[in-house]
Amino acid sequence: MQPAPESEDAPDGVLAAYRKSIDNIDAAIIHMLAERFRITQAVGEYKAKVTLPPADPAREQRQISRLRKLSEEADLDPEFSEKFLRFIIDEVIRHHEKARKG
Repeated sequence: MQPAPESEDAPDGVLAAYRKSIDNIDAAIIHMLAERFRITQAVGEYKAKVTLPPADPAREQRQISRLRKLSEEADLDPEFSEKFLRFIIDEVIRHHEKARKG
């Protein structure tokens, strides 16, 4: 007779431990993104107050280059990192445009 699986999600202890680590990392990512967006919201409000444009293409390019390099050093696909950062930047710009109107 085989032992019963620990759960439907994790059929064994090793997989359960990996999944717990992944869940913890995902939670940390969400909290870091929330903090990042709190700060960029303040930046957007400041830019609206002093009439700066919502986007800064030169800074965006510097950030993308910097994070691509960090990705390579961390053995993470730089294409993935750039897409992820571009998604975040686009969302930040959308928030900045909203702050400017509102």
